[in-house]
Amino acid sequence: MAGHSKWKNIRIRKGKQDALRGNLFTKLSREITVAAKSGGGDPGMNPRLRVAVDKAKEASVPKDNIDRAIKKGTGEIAGVSYEEITYEGTGPGGSGIILQCYTENRNRTVGEVRDAFKKNGGTMADNGAVSWQFKYVGQIQFPVGKHDEDELTMAALEAGAEDVQNEDDVISIITAMSDLHKVNEALRTAGFDAKEVALTYITTNKANPSRDDLLKLIKLLDALEDLDDVQETFMNVDIPDELFEEA
Repeated sequence: MAGHSKWKNIRIRKGKQDALRGNLFTKLSREITVAAKSGGGDPGMNPRLRVAVDKAKEASVPKDNIDRAIKKGTGEIAGVSYEEITYEGTGPGGSGIILQCYTENRNRTVGEVRDAFKKNGGTMADNGAVSWQFKYVGQIQFPVGKHDEDELTMAALEAGAEDVQNEDDVISIITAMSDLHKVNEALRTAGFDAKEVALTYITTNKANPSRDDLLKLIKLLDALEDLDDVQETFMNVDIPDELFEEA
């Protein structure tokens, strides 16, 4: 799995987008607030905020919501102060899961996460117990066919990308975390407009659960994603699309 986007897209293909819409808007707004708090409210000077705003616009979050989320982060209007926390856990069949959470109540969040794991065949793990199977990188994604792949690959490598991957009809440009926006700006200047730009986890050691364990894993992932404080979910497993219809 090349980061978080595949899991999100599968959920959309399952027909859950309408049900998720309100929760998605909340999570994207929260991401904007955290980004603005950490780096300022100007997307032109705050790359993390620029990514968050672009994601919100792509999901059709209203402009007023985006502006309000930025002002909450900069302190211009009153708002909740969120803390960023990463949790790790194991799922059915030895699968590894990383959760990125934003919360104003750490005790509540850890309790909800632990409960979701416990009720769905998983276990929370200590920091480092799972993350060694992942690498935190910059990722720039393009739909296959939008650009000439050879030209895109050459431009990305010349701009300082570490790798170019073609998987699931998506071309992923992998960069060091610190090089993400430099590479993206170089590609944009060269005429390559990305579908998604993000810091994300990619798998370095994949698990291979049985079919039954994969079905159980889908239920666990659903339970975790439904938690308000869970911002992103990453796993080290490839799940065939057809299994989502059975879960």
